Parts: sequence; structure tokens; C-alpha cells
Amino acid sequence: MRIFLRIIVPAVICTIYVPEISAAQTDPETVKGARALPDIVGVTHVAGRYYLTDKDFLNEGADQILTLGSRVIKVWFYGKRHPRFRGDRLAPVEAGGPASVYPYNSNWPEVKTLVEAAQTPYYRQLFSKPFTTYILVVTALGRPDGYWRTGITEQQKVDEQKQFYELAKYFLTAYKGTGKTFVLQHWEGDWMIRGSVDPKAEPTSTAIKSMIEWLNARQAGVNQARAEIVEPGAAVYHATEVNRVVDSMKAGAANMVNRVLPHTNLDLVSYSAWDAAVEHSENPEVLRQALDFIAANMPDSPGFGDHNVYPPGVRRVYIGEFGMPENLYPAERIQRAIPNVVKTGLDWGCPYIVYWQLYCNELKDPQAKPPVKSNDAVRGFWLIRPDGSKAWTWDYFYRLLRPTSQSGYLDTKRYCPEPTWKTADLSCVPTRRTPFAVLAGQPLSSTLSASLAGI
Repeated sequence: MRIFLRIIVPAVICTIYVPEISAAQTDPETVKGARALPDIVGVTHVAGRYYLTDKDFLNEGADQILTLGSRVIKVWFYGKRHPRFRGDRLAPVEAGGPASVYPYNSNWPEVKTLVEAAQTPYYRQLFSKPFTTYILVVTALGRPDGYWRTGITEQQKVDEQKQFYELAKYFLTAYKGTGKTFVLQHWEGDWMIRGSVDPKAEPTSTAIKSMIEWLNARQAGVNQARAEIVEPGAAVYHATEVNRVVDSMKAGAANMVNRVLPHTNLDLVSYSAWDAAVEHSENPEVLRQALDFIAANMPDSPGFGDHNVYPPGVRRVYIGEFGMPENLYPAERIQRAIPNVVKTGLDWGCPYIVYWQLYCNELKDPQAKPPVKSNDAVRGFWLIRPDGSKAWTWDYFYRLLRPTSQSGYLDTKRYCPEPTWKTADLSCVPTRRTPFAVLAGQPLSSTLSASLAGI
């Protein structure tokens, strides 16, 4: 995620089916072992500096994402503190939670447990919506997010496991039979382990050791819940999030990916991919190499395949954040960079590709008081602007996620001339009505690749 100054799985890839295959086989919702693009490509909604309706802010954003066509949403949960988002810049570290990032038209209750948090009316309403995956940024209650940097006690590890066990068990039982997946992750770990957003700062040996133990305790809680709930018809997974990968890959710098990750037993890894997707946006190969590097540093997760939600053998690294602010970058660069990330992630096999974000969270003037009304008041991390207008990125994702008729065919005749798809011209969507689905372990076809390239 961009600095706030600013359940899952396997690799999947898109394949195009030939017309001879029956409609039942080619419908993205019915192909065995396939996942539709709306179940892969998602959007984050958190800490927007404006609102557009009279709905509670959490569910206002959720409804916008459903309108876009995505069934994957990333939101902040209780436990993750955001004092910097409060009007009072001196708010204590324990301030925040959802009240600080979903403040509009809302009255958030205090809770004593993560299960109580999941039972609050706003989250219950969110979880009742037709999303297939909820990626929740969550930390344990009762302690600052990075308390473990100076050491973690056995009692604290036991409590971490307990809180995540209770939350995972609740999701597995309360949403039994729904087919919903819940992914529990934390915010950008390379900043957490440093206690700052300075990439030159070296994480201490104590912080590295303690983060390993902290992550494994959270994972142990999720594992415990899954072991107890047989055939739940829902899934819960646990993920870490790395955000400094390229400098480790190229120069061996000490970061989570090479100092922490190899010593964990996690279900998934989220990659907040700003260092590859933005800093190297003109070269998608850097993102592909970074995904390979993360995967190479991940130990196996023996129990992961037991939860028959996704095709077996797929990859366990997802793109948890990427984007490019419209007010800071030229349109031409944005319109190349965003499709490049989507295509690279799908081709590589990311189970999720999550865009940052719905409403912009970054003010140009840190002293400005939200909610803002002017598009120029924020940096432009958005799909929808403060004035309610849609950005190019909205149009791109809308056409990507809603290209099919009820027959499951890609209707693209209005975009490109017939020869385009044959030459794999990625500048526009091909003219062809082509059934498609997303399967594990298949190469990205040139036809769907063209549609991913943008309109």
C-alpha cells in the first residue's frame, strides 16, 4: 500500500477456449478448476478523503466495487491502528481502527475481541454482500501494531494465536457453506519491521527474530481453527505482506523477503508492489522477477492444499497493492503501467491482483481537513474522484471485469478491427466473441492478453 502519508492461493492464468467447447464448459463461473477474473482482480477501499453518498463509508465503497464488477475487496479491520488519519494529528497510537479509516456516516462501537469486531453491523453488512474474497488487514487487539519489534514474549505469542484462532473459527462457522474466502494479513511488513518508512534503515536482529515468531503465531491460530472445522464450505487463510523486494533481489538488501519469509510457514504472501510496479513500470519483467524471488523464499505450506477452494498446484503470492496517482503521472504512463501489472500478475499466476484504490487516501496538503471536494486536493490514487467522476482506471477495470454476456462470451466488436487479435496488438481489445476462463497452469492467451492491455 502507499504509505499512509499516504480464504487463497494458487497461481492462475488466463486461457481462451475455442468456440467448439460448449457454453457450460466455457462459462467462467462453471468451468471446473477455473476462476473468473472478478474473483482475482480486486480493489482496496480504505481511508478515502471524501465520500459520495449517505451510506456508511465502509459499505459505500463496497457497493462501488461491486458495481465495478469485482468480487474481491481489501479493507482494514479492527486492530490495525491509524492515528495519522484522525483530525487530531497528536492522537495516541491506540486511536484509530475502522473509525479512523471509515469515518463518514458511521458510528463505530468499541469491541473487546476480533470476533466482536466481525459481528459489528457495518462488517456484517459487508460480509453479506456477494464478494467471494475479503482481504482483511488486521492485527491483534490490546497492543500497538509493531510491539514485537523489541521482542515478543511467550504469553504474547499465545495471545496472538488465540485471537487469530477465534477470528478464523468464527468466519469458518458463521459463513459455513457460503463459499466465501477470508484472508487475514497485516500492512506492509518492511515498514513494520523498521518502525519507519525509511528503506535505508536496517531491521535489527531482534526485530527479525520477533517478526518470525509473531507471524508464525498468527498462522498457528488459523491452522488450529481449520483443523477443528471439518468441511466448512468457507475458507480462511493467513498472509504476510512484503513491500521491499527489488533491492533484496538485486543487491541482497536485508528485508522481510530474505530475512523473515524463509523462516515462516505461511499460507500466502501479499506483495505491495510499488518498488516494481511503479519504480520500474516501464519494464514489467522486474515485477515478474520480483514475484519469482518472493516465491523462491517461501517455504512450502503442507496444509494449504487441504482446503479445496482453488485448483491444486497454483502459486501463493498475490499482488496486494499497485497503482499510480493520476495527479502526479501522465495519462500515457498510467495507461501502460496498470495493464502491465494486471497482465504480468495473471500470466505469472497470482491468485489476487488488488488495485490501490477506490477513493484517494493521500492529501496534497497534509494540513487539509477531510472530506475534500476538489479533485486537486488529493494525489489521485483513485477509481472515482472527489467530484464523482470516473477515472480511466475505472473504465479499464469495468471493461475487463464486465466483458461477458450471459453466454460467457467476450464481446469486443466495438473496440478493434478484426485483424487485431491475430497480430496480438496489445493497444486495444480484439474484435472477436470469445469464451474465456481462468485456469491454473495455462499460458495467457494472446486474445485475452490483448483485452488486458487497455481500451
